[in-house]
Amino acid sequence: MSTRSDDALIALRKIQRMTELASKRLAQTAGLTPSQMAVLRMLDEQGELSAGHVAEHTQLKHATITSLVDKLEARGLIARRRCDSDRRRVWLDLLPAGKSALDAAPDPLHETFAARFDGLPDWQQAMMVAALERAAGLLDAETLDAAPVLDVGDLG
Repeated sequence: MSTRSDDALIALRKIQRMTELASKRLAQTAGLTPSQMAVLRMLDEQGELSAGHVAEHTQLKHATITSLVDKLEARGLIARRRCDSDRRRVWLDLLPAGKSALDAAPDPLHETFAARFDGLPDWQQAMMVAALERAAGLLDAETLDAAPVLDVGDLG
């Protein structure tokens, strides 16, 4: 392996490790995954939303959102109700316990990244996106389901 490939793998591992540490910190302080927190934030900012809208906005599959909602509802953080006119449609609403969990949670890593990334000149942003997309391609990761949230997955 070349030194540059070692350097690239080290950089990728640092990103992976920081994501793991931030997810563990969020789990310890608020008992949430970054994806769960993203859903709670959406409901806090926008009010009652359909599960389909949440899936579309987070870029996660409906099955993933269903599992995530099941866990949030079981913990009493959100309420779920079926639409009266279309039983296939499900509405989600933030409960006071969900608002409290949000208030107790640290800032997610993806928000820190986004704020710093947005401060870069356009050419640097484009260069970074191209390099990261190319890295994903080198790892055969282009087709994986991923939301714009730095998350290591389900922690519990």
